[in-house]
Amino acid sequence: MYKIRTFNQISEVGLSRLPLESYQVGPDIEEPQALILRSHKLHDETVPDSVIAVARAGAGVNNIPVDEYTSRGIVVFNTPGANANAVKEIVTAALLLGSRGIVAGMNRVQEMTDVEDKEVMAKQMETEKKAFGGGEIAGRTLGVIGLGAIGSLVANSALDLGMKVVGFDPALSVEGAWRLSSRVEKMESLEALLRVSDFVTLHVPAIEATHHMINSAALLRFKPGAQLINFARAAVVDADAVVAALDAGRLGGHITDFPTPDMLGRDDCLLLPHLGASTAEAEENCSVMAADQLMDFLENGNIVNSVNFPQTRMVRDGGYRITFTNENVPRVLGAVLSVLADHDVNVVDMVNKSLNEMAYNIIDVETEPTAEIVAAIAGVEGVKQLRVL
Repeated sequence: MYKIRTFNQISEVGLSRLPLESYQVGPDIEEPQALILRSHKLHDETVPDSVIAVARAGAGVNNIPVDEYTSRGIVVFNTPGANANAVKEIVTAALLLGSRGIVAGMNRVQEMTDVEDKEVMAKQMETEKKAFGGGEIAGRTLGVIGLGAIGSLVANSALDLGMKVVGFDPALSVEGAWRLSSRVEKMESLEALLRVSDFVTLHVPAIEATHHMINSAALLRFKPGAQLINFARAAVVDADAVVAALDAGRLGGHITDFPTPDMLGRDDCLLLPHLGASTAEAEENCSVMAADQLMDFLENGNIVNSVNFPQTRMVRDGGYRITFTNENVPRVLGAVLSVLADHDVNVVDMVNKSLNEMAYNIIDVETEPTAEIVAAIAGVEGVKQLRVL
């Protein structure tokens, strides 16, 4: 019986994929092998030694102590792309709201409480509408920073709306490049993108390399009057620098899912309460992906969409499967294979992958490993997590 502890409210659409006859799932599960969570912070949580995997129903993992878990051999999964459409749609809305005086116009209409005659109201609105006219986004340039699952969708959608799109992503994967329209112009640097963009939208994770990537120096390179859109993470933007740029008139507007007190009451800020991926569909998609990834790992040892271990998959064809994580140093795999050979265990198939300081291995064998074999493999220097499936 597999045990999974949940945090936050995880969609039942995903949890229902875990068969009741082989899974115990809930917030009070003791000695779980895995955790599923959304925004719950694990940095101050004492995680049982029984835990071998954590699945974040979302893309960002800054609420998880990834480095600590990596050293313990715990695989951390995320769900990239599961909420991509939700974010794409709200960024599209942000582009439209930022280019036209829609919000200000709506607010002005609501303020007309002293006008009782509909003809007078219609005439007053006709007189005042020029103040909220704005411009169209067709023909304007959108700069997309980060061209992963979300960024590529945003870029392609903006092209469909008639915008010119430039993108910057030094870590663009082959898979990401295939998703991206050939009409997106790839920029060689962040500075080059900022100089030509009328709107800049951020789609990068909150990691050390992206901390305050939009800072005072970057804001000086913005095209005069350009607007910044942030539905990525708060830490990617220096909020104080943004307010200073707005005050100085260098930045034309800021649309963000991460408001700060200094931004309240400003006409040049459109502030949302972290709504980017808050749709029923996105939450369901994230929970389904998280559950499927955990199930495949727990039952088959396969790793897909891990942020700290290499993607490692191998089709099962009967027999028995050994999986283990180890420090990415020489001779560990050789020592394990020697243990199997010394006990006359035939290896049917195997795969070995590494990522930074960790390696992961799947070995299919013909006969069930004995307790003696398992103990010998566990005793190999560098081996961390070992399972027989």
